[in-house]
Amino acid sequence: MAKEKVQYFGTGRRKSSVARVILTSGKGLFLINGRPFDEYIPSAATRLDVTQPLVLTESEDKYDITVNVNGGGLTGQAGAIRLGITRALMEINPELRAILKPAGLVTRDPRSKERKKPGLKKARKASQFSKR
Repeated sequence: MAKEKVQYFGTGRRKSSVARVILTSGKGLFLINGRPFDEYIPSAATRLDVTQPLVLTESEDKYDITVNVNGGGLTGQAGAIRLGITRALMEINPELRAILKPAGLVTRDPRSKERKKPGLKKARKASQFSKR
């Protein structure tokens, strides 16, 4: 009987993006929505941001990462993936929280787009005031 692969799950959210992250033990294969990591996120700075939890815990080549992400733009999706990876790593080893928490990776970023108000052009932008 073949040995089953153990999977660890983490859900990350940022702005209007939701990422479902699955970590399995492997050699560092990283797929986002069925596409390679480098192809899905072209910006090098954003790639560094996403891999930050793996770098801090020194586990870049220990796990294969599969991500399903939808909603929002690339930056929001990157933030959601980062939080999902962090949560999955903490599921594997709760002691990693001591490393990830000071780096600010455990907290969900609550900032989202403010709703548009009636009578204004955007959430806060009003048309130019005219006295007469």
